[in-house]
Amino acid sequence: MSAPLSEDLQGKYAKRNVPVRKGDTVTVVRGDDKGKEGKVRTVDLKRERITVEGVVVARSDLSEVPRPIHPSNVVIKKLELKDKLRESALSR
Repeated sequence: MSAPLSEDLQGKYAKRNVPVRKGDTVTVVRGDDKGKEGKVRTVDLKRERITVEGVVVARSDLSEVPRPIHPSNVVIKKLELKDKLRESALSR
C-alpha cells in the first residue's frame, strides 16, 4: 500500500511512491478533508485504508471516529525513518 511522496522527497530519494507506515506525516489531497495534515495512526492492510490524526467524521451522537482514507488520496510529507531496513530500502 503505497502513497506518493512530496516533490521534495521525490528529489531526495529518487522514488515516486513509498509504502505508508504508521508515524509518517501526510497531507490529504482528495476528498472532504483536502488540505489537512497529520501523522498516520493506523494502516489497515486488509481494507487498504489508513487513518490520519485530525481526519475524523462525527457520528449522530456527536462522537468523533477516525475516517479511513485510501493511501492514493494522500501525499507523504515526512517519513518515519526509525527502521534501518526502511532507510536502506529508500537509499537503493
